[in-house]
Amino acid sequence: MYSSPSKDATKPLTLNKTVFLGSAIISILLIIWTIAFPDYSEALLSSSMAWVSESFGWYYMLVVAAYSIFALFVGFSKYGDIKLGQDHEKAQFPFLAWAAMLFSAGIGIDLLFFGASEPLMHYLTPHTGLEPASEAAMREALAQTFLHWGLHGWGIYALIGMALAYFAYRKNMPLALRSPLTPIFGERLIKGWLGDGIDTFGVVCTLMGIATSLGIGVLQANAGLTHVFGIESSKMVQTFIIIGVVAAAAISAMTGVERGVRRLSEFNMLSSILLLIAILVMGNTVYLLNTFTQNIGQYFQTIVFKTFDVYAYDGQAGADWKSGWTIFFWAWWVAWAPFVGLFIARISRGRTLREFVFGVMFIPLGFIFAWFSIFGNSAIDLVANGATELGEIAVNDAAMGMFALFEYFPYSEVLSFAGVVIGLVFFVTSADSGALVLANLSSRGMTNDTDAPVWLRLFWAAATGLITLGLLFAGGFASLQSVSVIAGLPFSLILVLYMMSMWKSLKEEGNKRKASTIGTANVLDSGKSWKARLQRIVSFPSHAQVERFLQNVVRPAMTEVEKEFAAGGLKTSLDIRNPEHIGQDIDEGMDESSGQIDGLKLRVGHGDEDDFIYEVNLIKAERPNFTLSTSTKNAEYYYRAEVFLSEGSQEYDLVGYSKEQVLVDILNQYERHLQYLHLER
Repeated sequence: MYSSPSKDATKPLTLNKTVFLGSAIISILLIIWTIAFPDYSEALLSSSMAWVSESFGWYYMLVVAAYSIFALFVGFSKYGDIKLGQDHEKAQFPFLAWAAMLFSAGIGIDLLFFGASEPLMHYLTPHTGLEPASEAAMREALAQTFLHWGLHGWGIYALIGMALAYFAYRKNMPLALRSPLTPIFGERLIKGWLGDGIDTFGVVCTLMGIATSLGIGVLQANAGLTHVFGIESSKMVQTFIIIGVVAAAAISAMTGVERGVRRLSEFNMLSSILLLIAILVMGNTVYLLNTFTQNIGQYFQTIVFKTFDVYAYDGQAGADWKSGWTIFFWAWWVAWAPFVGLFIARISRGRTLREFVFGVMFIPLGFIFAWFSIFGNSAIDLVANGATELGEIAVNDAAMGMFALFEYFPYSEVLSFAGVVIGLVFFVTSADSGALVLANLSSRGMTNDTDAPVWLRLFWAAATGLITLGLLFAGGFASLQSVSVIAGLPFSLILVLYMMSMWKSLKEEGNKRKASTIGTANVLDSGKSWKARLQRIVSFPSHAQVERFLQNVVRPAMTEVEKEFAAGGLKTSLDIRNPEHIGQDIDEGMDESSGQIDGLKLRVGHGDEDDFIYEVNLIKAERPNFTLSTSTKNAEYYYRAEVFLSEGSQEYDLVGYSKEQVLVDILNQYERHLQYLHLER
């Protein structure tokens, strides 16, 4: 179906030099600093991270809870059926493809890295008050892991993703970090220095986060190659891994989201599920299913307490544990939010807010429950029954934890090889989607349904690879990880502003709906010409017939009402549009100079308040089956003169209306718009 073009659709797509150069300079200086002064930078950043945790740990716990509660509130509320797009739009991607991309973008290779290692760490080195390797620590290990990977983190992604998608696809703004802040700061500041500053900050956060994640991925991949093929772990091997991954990401970037990222994500999801099933079937199946069930219950039973547990009564030991685990994870999720939020917004056009919130928060959650339960409980069970070497490896070298676990299963070499392949594909997906987000953020003139040019995506893919390579040789990953975590603190404030902006905009949507229910005279129910009305209902006009209707009826009506509005002192415009300016699902035709009209758009300005927009567009639609005829070439289609308002198609057809009836319909919609403005005051 037709979708309204962005107001910026005619602007050329160019490089945003301010964002591009600003983020590049800041990133280069940070990297040079960490490489040139590794000991000093690591000490300073570590102490800074400790200060953030000690001073703002309570804030992180509260604000992360607020993000998830707000996201769930939107999903459950009356606003949940609002589309991330125009009212008539359908979802851009099929459900399974969308779920696969959510899974790959939000989880990535860290799932392999922490799958067995984190539950084992919580079992062997639990938080204060628990005895290591005890039954209580065993029960607590998975509940604590679920906390770090569960609803709280995905609530952050849901909040930023819904805000970005809502303002891009519902409000026709660029898909950029600045757009959701427009209701708070105004269009002038957001299009100027403030917006550039926000996008620059987002690029730096994203670049640092991706480089750090790719560093973790390199270590994981090298560990797998060492375990499977005996290839020695070395800087040279890791260099070849990075070069290979960046080359694959570049190829994927050239194919776009619809093919490259989507297909890789589907492979990730399917192969990960098969690996999970293999461990479940070859392991202690009944025990794993029992613990899986109990782990979920314990997570939800303790989630409220753990959400607000800052270890205030556990002294310095509790503060250190909180800093190293929970606060680190909350800051890490927030630091990754620009990247993941932009990507999941990019793939979610046409979903309702309810679909989006529950999809983002619960689809990956179910898989995380299964993954950590099966891998984590398998590892804990083995260690509890004498496999002490496995525990030592997981605690001291987390990258080897999964491969060490496979040694206790049949076909360990096959499982390890599968783990290497899955990790490398996760690696490529992160680099590819990261390059796409970085390129889009550093472009100017973006519409909400376009991506940056291929050359810019290739540049950022290469840049992340080079940064990862430089840090690999300098040993600066720990410092860069600290930068990402510290950067999460100011970005958490931006997310608070996102909540305020979304609430303001959703209340406006509610007022629009309330205004649309006011009583107006029915245009066609006078009863004086019932035969004409019946003829209109059962007719399925051709393109030429609707074209004449737009020319002879709609255009004069809209011209007259536009003149009356203008005479009353209102700022108005009436645009006549051609097929290439309207959208899809219409026939190719003559240009405007030849007399063809395929759309008319009336705009009535109200100063700083929302403009009234009334459009009539020629739409191609399928005829109902009972009317199909094979006598004409295009018998399966007919054409409509469909009404659109600012929020999209109203799903009714004007063909058959008289000029006076069209005028009444315009005034009906305008009266509803004025009622909406009244409710907003």
